[in-house]
Amino acid sequence: MHTPVLKKEALYYLDPNPNENFIDCTIGWGGHTFAILEKNAPKGKVLGIDSGQELINNLKNKAKALKLGRRLILICDNFANLEEIIKNYKFRKVSGILLDLGMSSWHLEESKKGFSFLRDENLDMRYSSFNPQGAEKILNFWSLSEIEKILREYGEESFSKQIAQEIISSRKDESIKTTNQLVEIIKKAVPRGYQRKKIHFATKTFQALRIAVNDELNNLEKVLPQALEVLNKNGRLVVISFHSLEDRIVKNFLKKCAKPSFVPQSVTSEGKEGLPAQYFSPGRIVSGPIVKILTKKPIAPSLEEIKSNPRSRSAKLRVAIKL
Repeated sequence: MHTPVLKKEALYYLDPNPNENFIDCTIGWGGHTFAILEKNAPKGKVLGIDSGQELINNLKNKAKALKLGRRLILICDNFANLEEIIKNYKFRKVSGILLDLGMSSWHLEESKKGFSFLRDENLDMRYSSFNPQGAEKILNFWSLSEIEKILREYGEESFSKQIAQEIISSRKDESIKTTNQLVEIIKKAVPRGYQRKKIHFATKTFQALRIAVNDELNNLEKVLPQALEVLNKNGRLVVISFHSLEDRIVKNFLKKCAKPSFVPQSVTSEGKEGLPAQYFSPGRIVSGPIVKILTKKPIAPSLEEIKSNPRSRSAKLRVAIKL
């Protein structure tokens, strides 16, 4: 059973009231969403997005059993397409948006897509079947420099060069197709002392591959400005991240939006370093910030939550309110 991380804290900051509308951009098993639906009854709605059709199908059955009717709208899509999704489904008056960037337990334990190094599965790692490139293709066809780069940048792996070299060497003998093959390759590449550390020696490589396969960081950078675009005034953006790369993107984006900004005459209405386009025209000085940050420091899980759900240990929650 998937346990939603920082559920109490997310609900506190989203502060759902009766008849308000919310968006869960990463609905997964729906742990956060069903809690919101209890608070925003009787007419409040939640638009739930997930790129995995299996998860959406499961939630449709659960919503039907709970007789939620039109209060839960489920969309199988990438949250990077947020504005288009909202436009297509005419979902308006949004009081809060949640982004829980962690994987659900289903991906690790039941998807059979190679997300976990603890199971011998095919190396896929795609959240969506519409994604044309799985982990196997990266491992068997990308160049040494490309593989090293994603291990270094997305995994922050100290032995990225050695692991990449071992991958290239191993695939000359046979294609790399399974998680067990990859774990053995990593084991050959890293020192024995590294293998005895508390964090499994394959963790960072698997993280890097998953991020690369699903283009996770670019999608996060795309959705954040869209989220501010669609929020009502005083609407709240809640983001739960699980590693430093995600958290850094969220932190820097919110800090930028919390300051007054100036756009030179030469700048068009698109691509203002990730800031929402509606706030800008060439040469315009923004008189005030776009958001107020409600969490000076990210909120982490309590010791009790970490004890009951060890996967929550790296979670960080940041919140901003739209001005």
